[in-house]
Order: sequence, then structure tokens, then C-alpha cells
Amino acid sequence: MSAAGISSAPGHRSEIDLVGVSKAYGRGSDAIHALDDINLSVAQNEFVSVLGPSGCGKSTLVLLVAGLLSPSEGTITLQGQRVEGPRRTNGIVFQNAVMLPWRTVIDNVLLPIDLMGDNVRHYRTRALELLDIAGIADFAERLPHELSGGMRQRAGICRALIQDPDLLLMDEPFSALDAMTRDEMNLELLRIWERDRKTVIFITHSISEAVFLSDRVVVMSKRPAQIIDDISISLPRPRAVELQETPQFNQLRARIRSLIQH
Repeated sequence: MSAAGISSAPGHRSEIDLVGVSKAYGRGSDAIHALDDINLSVAQNEFVSVLGPSGCGKSTLVLLVAGLLSPSEGTITLQGQRVEGPRRTNGIVFQNAVMLPWRTVIDNVLLPIDLMGDNVRHYRTRALELLDIAGIADFAERLPHELSGGMRQRAGICRALIQDPDLLLMDEPFSALDAMTRDEMNLELLRIWERDRKTVIFITHSISEAVFLSDRVVVMSKRPAQIIDDISISLPRPRAVELQETPQFNQLRARIRSLIQH
């Protein structure tokens, strides 16, 4: 499918729209062109993964949607309103769950509330509920160094969800984890998503991860990145690890691999 015609799932209200979005770092002959004419719509409550070669601009795409960067060309709208800066309706999870080492786990989860100047006490119950959903409520009063890498990433997801965002942006959140922990985190994320049905844009290098988690997988080219395909993942939900051994799963994985290796 060409970049010009990519849209959200039929019959669903569009949550995010990128129209003719390009991004260059620097100017003139020294400019680095990360994204070129990206056209993409994501429906409300849809889980969309973005795959592509290393350095192709996937993280740039997340930062643009988050309002942390501005496009060089084109427009980005969220719920019909142009994105011109960060929004409280966005939750972001990065590759490494950076946590303040002197704050307890629950206080790290509550950090966005503190930074916004809101009453932290009003959100404490929600923070405990999120930690419970993530399976780390028993560590609420521990310090970050007392948690494993997977547990810190769970806390990072809780922090991203504390303000009940409409949109969850995840930039390779599990890439630093070992294979077994990564599988556990994928199942945990699906469980949380099935419960709350946030709109998700998920950046990953793992084809299997993208197929397992997503409603759609968007495949990007080398830099300057364009969208070279947008693949619907019609695998049944809820999903279990055993799904990855099925012929349909393997066919999807092979199709995406051929696109990236082309």
C-alpha cells in the first residue's frame, strides 16, 4: 500500500491523523531527513505498531505525535485538534524507564501529577490500582534500585497511565529486557490494553512482538522513512503466547520480514 492512502480501521473514529508529515534535522546540505511525506491515521482504541530498519525515524514519529518535536512539513492532529506541543492526554513510555532514584515506586508513578501541580493525594488510589494491575503493588514503597528491569518498565507504564491518557505512545519499551521478561511484559501490556482500550502507537524492532500485540503493523523504509505497507493483523483476541506457533502468525511474520529485508 502506498504512503498516500493509509488510513485507520474502517468504521472507527480517527484519533490521530498525520498528513504529509516530513521531518529534517538541520538545514541545507547538512540536513538529516528522518521522515518523508508520512500519511497515517490511527483509530480510537486501536493498537498500531511501527516497524522499520534501525535509525529510520520511528522514534522521531513518536516525538512528533507527542508534540515534543514539530514537523518540518505537514500537519498532525489529535482528536481533530492540531498538535502544537505536549498534551496531558498523552502517556509516553520510553526504552528505559527513567525513575528518580530517591523517590519510591509510587512517588515515581505520581511524578507527572506532581509536575503538573495537581493534588497528588487525589491520584494515590489510582496509582495503587495501576501498580496492582501491573503486579507490583507490593513494591509501591520500594526504591527503583530494588526492582528488576521488567518491574521498572511496569512502573513506567503505570506512570504513563496515571493521568488516564487517551493516547499511549511507547518507544521500544521492552527492547532492553531479556527474552522471557519481554514475553511476560507483552502479555502484561495486552492485559492492561484489553482492560482500558487506550489508543496505542508502539515502536519496536521485533516483528514477532508487533504481530502479537497489534491490530495493525505499519512498516517503514530506510531513512528518509516512508510508509511502505500497512498490514491488518486479524488474529483473534485475547491472545496467548501459543498464538505465535500458528501458521497464520508465521505467515504474517514472514510477510513483514520480506518487506524490511527488501
